[in-house]
Amino acid sequence: MQKQSRSRPRKFEVVELANTPAKARILAVDDDERNLLAINEVLSPVAEVVTVQSGEEALRRLLKEDFAVILLDVLMPGLDGYETAALIRQREQSKRTPLIFLTAINKEEAHMLRGYDAGAVDYVFKPFDPTMLRSKVAVFVELHEKTLEIQHQAIAQQALLAKSLQAERQKLEAERSLRMAEERQEAILRSLPVCFHARAADPPFAARFVTRGVERLTGFPPERLTSDPRFGLSRVHPEDLSKVREALLGVKVSGSYTCEFRWQCADGQYRIFLDQGILSKGSDGRRPEILGTLLDITERRALEDQLLQSQRLDAVGKLTGGLAHDFNNLLATVLSGLGLLERNPALDEQARKVVELMRHSAKQGVELVTRMLAFSRRQNLKPASVRLAALEDTMSGLVAPVLGGLVRFEWLVDNSVWSAHIDVGQLELALMNLVFNARDAMPSGGTISVSARNRTIGTAPEDLAPGDYVVVTVRDTGAGIPHDIIDKVVEPFFTTKPVGKGTGLGLSTVYGFMKQSGGALRIHSDVGRGTAMELWLPRSVEQSEACPADSNGERILFEAAGKALPSLLLVDDSNGLRQLTAETLRHHGFIVTCAAGGAEALTIIEGAPHKCDVIVTDFAMPLVSGLDVIRFARNLRSHWPAVIITGYADIDAIANRPPDVPLVNKPIRESELIESILRANAGAAAASG
Repeated sequence: MQKQSRSRPRKFEVVELANTPAKARILAVDDDERNLLAINEVLSPVAEVVTVQSGEEALRRLLKEDFAVILLDVLMPGLDGYETAALIRQREQSKRTPLIFLTAINKEEAHMLRGYDAGAVDYVFKPFDPTMLRSKVAVFVELHEKTLEIQHQAIAQQALLAKSLQAERQKLEAERSLRMAEERQEAILRSLPVCFHARAADPPFAARFVTRGVERLTGFPPERLTSDPRFGLSRVHPEDLSKVREALLGVKVSGSYTCEFRWQCADGQYRIFLDQGILSKGSDGRRPEILGTLLDITERRALEDQLLQSQRLDAVGKLTGGLAHDFNNLLATVLSGLGLLERNPALDEQARKVVELMRHSAKQGVELVTRMLAFSRRQNLKPASVRLAALEDTMSGLVAPVLGGLVRFEWLVDNSVWSAHIDVGQLELALMNLVFNARDAMPSGGTISVSARNRTIGTAPEDLAPGDYVVVTVRDTGAGIPHDIIDKVVEPFFTTKPVGKGTGLGLSTVYGFMKQSGGALRIHSDVGRGTAMELWLPRSVEQSEACPADSNGERILFEAAGKALPSLLLVDDSNGLRQLTAETLRHHGFIVTCAAGGAEALTIIEGAPHKCDVIVTDFAMPLVSGLDVIRFARNLRSHWPAVIITGYADIDAIANRPPDVPLVNKPIRESELIESILRANAGAAAASG
């Protein structure tokens, strides 16, 4: 049965459906062509007859056409009548089409019941009586045609009703649209952080008209501004008042004005407004007036300040990281040279003292570089799961002796606090920096407390990702930090301490360490009441160690004792550092071949791939980097042991090195370099069998 469309038809569609009802069709399915000819002869006066010779072909026709009734032979090759009927009943479009089974043999009751179960409405037995067949089919054809006629009449009546109501609907819709437009315009004006105003062009520039949006901006109704001519300017910040007057007075000359100022709202707080307008020249004797808009830009200015602060810190971080790289190379050369001087047996006691003083100063330089790398977020961190309560003994032992008798230190972290995923050594250094800063803020004494709590963030703020955090708070009762410099205290080399009392790198290193660790540093301070420094540490999902593991970086492997030491290819583009490193390694018994850069190293490796056992290469070199040298070498020997030496600030650039290549940072410690060489050589020997 043809389905009626749910959408409202257009006028020409209604006429077509009403005047040209569809002609009913009969589908006859029989594998015997003679039977189909007979059926067509008998039923063609009743309706259009469509004949097919198989169930498959019948199903294909039903995909494209609708029929008033289907005559279906029971016995056919392929799909028989029962199977075809079952498939017809499964289709939504044809499941209600009447089915009449044609059969010549199966007159038993069981077969007829099976046919009715398959969906048949009647049986016709062959050879069929033409009059009986015609009468049975005519009933269903007439029913089909009556149904179509009712549908067409309903559509026509619906169209007439729609036409009669169209004029009234259009009128109502026009009125409703006008009201909605007015309401929408008023709602938009009320919701926007802007108001429209008209004011006198002469002092005191009295407000003559103000939209309702002003109450959203200021907390004052429009009547409050229009009733008092001097009210608007009386709320302008005293530092901005002259600027506002000058802008309004100048509108008569320029024809327009733009002015930004602070205005005290009903809650007593100052908001930043952008006031823009033009001069409307009076006509018909009216006086000229200023027409303008008032826009609240407080949040915009705050975001711009935050962006500028972030950009400034990022620029300083990049500069600091670059300087740290260069300082690392210089300090590596100095420390290597001092190491060689110390081995000179002719060095007298006075000279040794001078060398020791130079070494002490160089190590201070190394500490300074480490702080610079921490701020620029380019230091090599080794985060692990840390139970914060286990740090109590360490922190108390480190800070208590240097706080003095006037300062009380409290550790308020218990085992209920989650473990943190953090570099424990850098965390201890950060806490010490914060504690010492707190001590310096309390020259007359006070209390420093370290506490911790668990926090979960669902909606991410600008400085943290959603997730679980451990918030460690270092709180003091000192002088506090003035609000106007609180954003500057994390910048490197900024300090409020007297000259010689601080480097200005303490808070900047803590800030950089937190950023690199996926956390944040937040500062809360009240002048005269104290400061709270919050370290937001990412929660660890691993099981923490009972206490931080100690490491002895001064150990040197002696597994190779009594054996020949591996020969080395030393690659470094810095002539002085290369020579000093080579002399140091030769002093320990290594045979060293030097290359003045990556390109020269490739030539040596290609010409004599078995000359050197271990490659020791600088990372950052022009044209060919240390990683390029190692990759080229391992194309010739897949397990060629190698060690990378770097003073490069960007640790991420070295992160994709092969996992069996150790990294030694500049300035180089002899023990660490030798240990890395021997470990790399032993690991390669084990891998190659």
